[in-house]
Amino acid sequence: MPAIAESESSWHCRSCSVGRHARLNHYPRTSGRAALPVSSRSSFRDEVEVIVAFKGPLDADASKVRDARPDIRWLHGTRARGFQLNQGAACASGRWLWFVHADSVLPLDWYAAFREVDAIDRVVGGSFAFRLDSAAWQARVLERGVRWRVRWLGLPYGDQGLFVRRSVFDEMGGFADLPLMEDVDFVRRLKPYGVLRHLTVGLTTSARRWEREGWWTRSARNLLLLGLYELGAPPGWLARRYYRT
Repeated sequence: MPAIAESESSWHCRSCSVGRHARLNHYPRTSGRAALPVSSRSSFRDEVEVIVAFKGPLDADASKVRDARPDIRWLHGTRARGFQLNQGAACASGRWLWFVHADSVLPLDWYAAFREVDAIDRVVGGSFAFRLDSAAWQARVLERGVRWRVRWLGLPYGDQGLFVRRSVFDEMGGFADLPLMEDVDFVRRLKPYGVLRHLTVGLTTSARRWEREGWWTRSARNLLLLGLYELGAPPGWLARRYYRT
């Protein structure tokens, strides 16, 4: 049903297509952490098509996953995140596109969630709930903050597994060719096309950036970058400051 693609990895299903661009080499974790969503066949049903879009060389763990999963299509790109996402989506053949980060862990009931959404014609896209793979109390505070942002501002981020109907994705022209904030731009352009369904089913993402940089330091930096983007700062300039951390 869905197809999956990533900005950290990409995928999609034949009935639905799901996609997101993933730069696996940007997640140098051990035990294959950077490629968890695609590392096990049990994560997907037979009708799901998986596409991984990445930038730069694959690390050792991701290379092992590629060798073990000949059923996955791997796309190498050199352009910005928005371009990589579109590259993965162009190869998808399903009704839905699901954009999943390479360091995200899929919920067990993700397929049932898509079946439910697929049956509601007015729903054109949406997101999963934000979860962090940390037991720290700070993680729970951040999760509540994201729930507030999504509920009152209607603004999920890319690490929440954005999904969209393929027909709508094509009509709106896909992602803007941006190196950062492509998810914010995409969600805002998607809203006029119909209802967005923000699921309570959680998609777990790695807390490593918060753990490394400090919970409040990282969160403050993200808010600062978003604020500067809203004030008109060039995405390329913002991306250089984001990735140098």
